[in-house]
Parts: sequence; C-alpha cells; structure tokens
Amino acid sequence: MLGQLLLAASRSGAVRRAVSGFPLTKKVVQRFVAGEGVQEARAAIERLRDAGLAVTVDHLGEETLDARAAEDTADAYITLLRAVAPLGLETRGEVSVKLSAVGQRLDDAMALEHAREICAAAAANGSTVTLDMEDHTTVDSTLSILRKLREDYPSTGVAIQAYLFRSEQDCHDLSAEGSRVRLVKGAYREPASVAHQGKPEVDKAYVRCLRILMAGKGYPMVATHDDRMIAITELLADRFGRTIGDHEFQMLYGIRTDRQEALAGAGHTVRVYVPYGDDWYGYFMRRLAERPANVAFFLRALGGK
Repeated sequence: MLGQLLLAASRSGAVRRAVSGFPLTKKVVQRFVAGEGVQEARAAIERLRDAGLAVTVDHLGEETLDARAAEDTADAYITLLRAVAPLGLETRGEVSVKLSAVGQRLDDAMALEHAREICAAAAANGSTVTLDMEDHTTVDSTLSILRKLREDYPSTGVAIQAYLFRSEQDCHDLSAEGSRVRLVKGAYREPASVAHQGKPEVDKAYVRCLRILMAGKGYPMVATHDDRMIAITELLADRFGRTIGDHEFQMLYGIRTDRQEALAGAGHTVRVYVPYGDDWYGYFMRRLAERPANVAFFLRALGGK
C-alpha cells in the first residue's frame, strides 16, 4: 500500500512542490542521485570506475511535452558523453535514455532522431545506449524505435519490466544473439489489467522472464538488489552453460554498494545506474516506493539521525 501511495505521489504536482521545497530533501536525494551537473556526474563515474564497477548514466527527466526541451535533453547526453570520453570507459560506460524525455510523447520520429544522435555520440566513445522502459502505454513505441536504432547501432539495449503480463513474450522476442536486455521488476503504477500487482506474483514473473533470457542467445542485464534473484541468476547461468562474461548484474546508485563491490570482486560485471540532473523528483519517489528501507532512510535523515 505504501508503495502504491508513493508511486501516485511521484506524479503529483502538489507533492512534488512540497517535497522539492523541503530544505533537507536534496541532501537526502544525494544518496540516490549523483548530482545536478555534468562535472558531478563525471566525478561519481570516476569513483565507481576506480571501484571496479561499470556504469550506465541517466540524465533525469521524462514526459517532455516541449520540442526544445527534448532537444536540450539530447544535447545534455551528448555533452556528458564527450565529458567522460577521456575516462576510457568504452563498454563499461554507457547511457540510459527515457524516450519520453527526447520527444516520444510528441512524435516517435522526433524521439528516434534524438536517440540516434545519442547513439552516435556513445558509439564515438566505443560505448552504447540502453532505452529505459516507462509505463505500459509506451512499450510498443519503445520497441519499434529500438528496432530502428539497431539497424545502425545493433548493440542498443532495452529495459523490460517483468511485472507486465506481456513481458514474457517480449523476452522471447528479444532473446536472439546480440540482443541486450535489462530485466527489471517495474517501477510505475500500472493497472491490474496489464500488470501483476503483488510482490510474490511480480517475483515469479521476474524469474520466468529471467529464465527466458538466460536460456537465449542474447546478453541479459539482470537488474536486481535481491540476493535470492542473484542466486537464481547464478543457478540459471550454470544450467544454460553461460560464463561470467556473457551477462551482467545492474544495481542503482547508492543502494547496496557493498554488494555491488562484492559481486565485482568475484569477477562479475556489475553496472551501476547513475542518475544525474535537476529533474530528480519522479526518480526519487520511485526509489522510495521500491524498498521500505529507502523510506526509513529518508525519514531518519529528515529527523537528523
């Protein structure tokens, strides 16, 4: 119930103004967001690189309804990619893009054009792009844009949200050789007509999707902080003859950093999802909704503990 309330709050303008205006909020947000500017993001990326971790960087923002703002977001990604080029990250430093931030709500062609520009800038670094998945109304559009991007940038990845009923079929469709799929549980408030609602059902759906991807020929990117899901991934890797280099784990910036470093120390590729920018509210609220421990951390911080 708390999670559903927080997801609803993530789209509330009134709650946004109240939370954003609270003096201590931004200090707490620093746990989950690398900073508001490119230099802060670069510094965080360097720290993670030095700890043996890969990164995928998200310039925060979504649901853009202004063409100029969409262009500005694309430019922000290109600026970031140029700024981190000297770090020599190559495939260990990619970016994640929400298509709604680059014009998807306005026009698919606009979003595709901007995504192509970002893909080109990433390719210049020897890197790539993963398309974030948003609410269920955007899935068909996102997958259509993905197919077009892969014509020129075949390593472009996509996130699939396991709690959607359709996702098992999408995983089948995306399990071919060369396909990069980030499997997440899902962080948007979705109706019962399209998505599993309870945690046990979502967990089971995640495992079913994970099995499809691990049995396939693509490159699964297992986005989880759940030790049980990590263990299941390792069992499936053994069952399907996968090696430590043909899949990876992904975790969020600021969450379970000790586990991230332990997995990396054991030889796994661990990629940290690094968000930055000033439009942090929606992202922050979804992180609170995902784990009660995050809410407890927030409340303790606000109380000065």
